[in-house]
Amino acid sequence: MSKLFRQAIAIFASFALNAGAVLAQNIESGKAVFAQCAACHSTDGASGAGPTLKGIIGRKAGTLEGFRYSRAMKSAGTAWDAESLSAFLTAPQKAVPGNVMPFPGIPDAKQIADVVAYLRTLK
Repeated sequence: MSKLFRQAIAIFASFALNAGAVLAQNIESGKAVFAQCAACHSTDGASGAGPTLKGIIGRKAGTLEGFRYSRAMKSAGTAWDAESLSAFLTAPQKAVPGNVMPFPGIPDAKQIADVVAYLRTLK
């Protein structure tokens, strides 16, 4: 193996390890970021201005019994998983055009990853 090739692998490995550390999910941080969501969304199963987010992972958008969803959310056809939640938390109107949630989104990818990690704990 050439010296240049070994150096390239070392640089790539270092980048990969550091990128993973930057995006590592932190549930406690996610809970803290979630505080901005708590004005409308509960984590205990009771809905308020927004639907409860308890059990959100795997739930189809607009289907929680007893909550009145917008037409856009009912017809979204989205099953909430890490990818769809990340897209929604980044830009709610882009992810589900016409939804009525008055929230501009979270611009920080690390905070979104942390919130999604926290939401995964709400079973």
